[in-house]
Amino acid sequence: MTTPSDSRRVAVVTGASAGIGEATARTLAAQGFHVVCVARREGPITALAAELDGTAIMADVTDPEAVAAMAGRLDRVDVLVNNAGGARGLEPVADADVEHWRWMWESNVMGTLHVTKALLPKLIASGDGLIVTVTSIAAVEIYDNGAGYTTAKHAQGVLHRTLRSELLGQPVRLTEVAPGMVQTEFSLNRFEGDAERAEKVYQGVTPLVAEDIAEVIGFVASRPAHVDLDLIVVRPRDQVSGAAGSRFNRT
Repeated sequence: MTTPSDSRRVAVVTGASAGIGEATARTLAAQGFHVVCVARREGPITALAAELDGTAIMADVTDPEAVAAMAGRLDRVDVLVNNAGGARGLEPVADADVEHWRWMWESNVMGTLHVTKALLPKLIASGDGLIVTVTSIAAVEIYDNGAGYTTAKHAQGVLHRTLRSELLGQPVRLTEVAPGMVQTEFSLNRFEGDAERAEKVYQGVTPLVAEDIAEVIGFVASRPAHVDLDLIVVRPRDQVSGAAGSRFNRT
């Protein structure tokens, strides 16, 4: 079993190898949590966990067996940050790449389901559990050529909101954080490593950075047990919406 040797509360952060996940792990560790860094890439999370005096667990959230093994290593979970996910492509529905859609639904929706289901008993048992699901403004809006991602993020958001209703009366709070444009590896992954195309996404605007979202998550985690911050939408000043025609239209 993996537990801290002291009385620190335990926070599990998925997708912790980079971007918002890595920044969130740092923020929660600074607040005194023992952070369990979960991701598919072993190298980055091993280094991060060593730096933060936390724990690294290599796991693909889309693999139920890997998630079950991860959960089995943990005696205690106080906070879960569902951050793993991502986008691929910008094709319209008529030209949809089915494999891109399948990957987005598996990573964003099913990954959130697998991890939340596996850790929920420990979150309830903590007596003051918190589930933070990082969705996107694509979970509350749509934009042209983003159907695969917006449908997956809408489904992820609905999963989270449904769970909040189902857990009413249980000692678990649920917060959805929906970021707008954040400059991380997100666009680089979306465009399959095309750095030039990814860089153009942020030209002419000042985007958020991963630490901006991590600070919001840290604030959520520091609230007292009776306070539930339900849905937090975070955009840069330069972004009006995700819709075509806004000053910026890709998240």
